[in-house]
Amino acid sequence: MAATQGDAPAFDDMEGFLRVAKYTLVKNTDMNTEMKEEAMDICITAVEKYQNDMEKCTQMIKEQMDKKFGSPWHVVVGKAFGYEITYEVRNLLYIFVGGRTSVLLWKM
Repeated sequence: MAATQGDAPAFDDMEGFLRVAKYTLVKNTDMNTEMKEEAMDICITAVEKYQNDMEKCTQMIKEQMDKKFGSPWHVVVGKAFGYEITYEVRNLLYIFVGGRTSVLLWKM
């Protein structure tokens, strides 16, 4: 690890960052704890299973969330994107899995 900028550590290389970022980071959510934990498990499993196929990953997340919590769920999985959405209250999850893959999950 190199010098720090404020509170956030700065990394010299991507390998060092990925060693630290093995945990899942919840960037934004308003789900209750039980739903959040189940949704995170589904998202992490899909991202790990389909690391190189984002389409299958999103399809797996959507199908499992529709089955478990009712339709319609929407999913975006990617490495770099911005978003502005309308969603049902208490049905939003935005996480980073493995440091670089982002998952945005919401119900409308």
